[in-house]
Amino acid sequence: MAVKEKIGRNDPCWCGSGKKYKQCHEAFDDKIKMAKDFGHIVPGHELIKTPAQIEKIKESCKVNIAVLDYVGEHIKAGMTTEEIDRMVYEKTTEMGAIPAPLNYEGFPKSVCTSINEEVCHGIPSEDIVLKDGDIINVDCSTILNGYFSDSSRMYMIGNVSEDKQKLVCVTKEAVEKGLAEVKPWGYMGDMSQAVHDHAAANGYTVVREIGGHGVGLEFHEEPWVGYNGKRGTGMLLVPGMIFTIEPMVNMGKQPIYIDDDNGWTVYTEDGLPSAQWEIMVLVTETGHEVLCY
Repeated sequence: MAVKEKIGRNDPCWCGSGKKYKQCHEAFDDKIKMAKDFGHIVPGHELIKTPAQIEKIKESCKVNIAVLDYVGEHIKAGMTTEEIDRMVYEKTTEMGAIPAPLNYEGFPKSVCTSINEEVCHGIPSEDIVLKDGDIINVDCSTILNGYFSDSSRMYMIGNVSEDKQKLVCVTKEAVEKGLAEVKPWGYMGDMSQAVHDHAAANGYTVVREIGGHGVGLEFHEEPWVGYNGKRGTGMLLVPGMIFTIEPMVNMGKQPIYIDDDNGWTVYTEDGLPSAQWEIMVLVTETGHEVLCY
């Protein structure tokens, strides 16, 4: 994605700060242009959030975090995933927000609940009951005053086997390894390789077809965020970018398939468990800030 045409040095900056361009983002844009001239993928201005937008996005994130905290306090064996959906809807709306998944491209519920071999996009149902030993990903997304937030957590139900516990923990560690690589003027591939290498070192595979995304002004924005990339490749990371880190890590092999009946739920082809944690991260001038988890 190209950087916009250069504006006059004494013109108001494109970011809306009210400052002259030469005093605000001129040097910033020159640095991006240099990376582009060297053949790197660079973000356009539309992917760079302003301070005012970031504050609004953070307010949405507070709701998302509170909803997942609430789920964590109540989730248990014997509960249906429909009950989780109801909790998410009620808590979100009580806080003045809207569940982003509800009716998004036809998705029928307020949250995704993916159990064991379900990789993602599990649809809550009265017929699906949590059992002792299950692992479940609850993927929650929120709209507050037009601003979007998105994160997910794994929950272990009752007495979970050691191999499932390890999968859940290693997946979280992989997110943390990736997060440590997020810094201004680095590359998306730096994060991606760190995630992949940690999963692979533990004998796991990372789903290729589904990844993270930019978020904040829309539910899903550019860039697409994969976790099988190489260091020094991928989009240039610059201050003001916001995206999710949300690898789906399979205990077994990589291949997945989508449920033919509902068109949403993704499963591992070999039937072995998958785990996912999702955080929202802001690239800052000095490193990064986790906005949602």
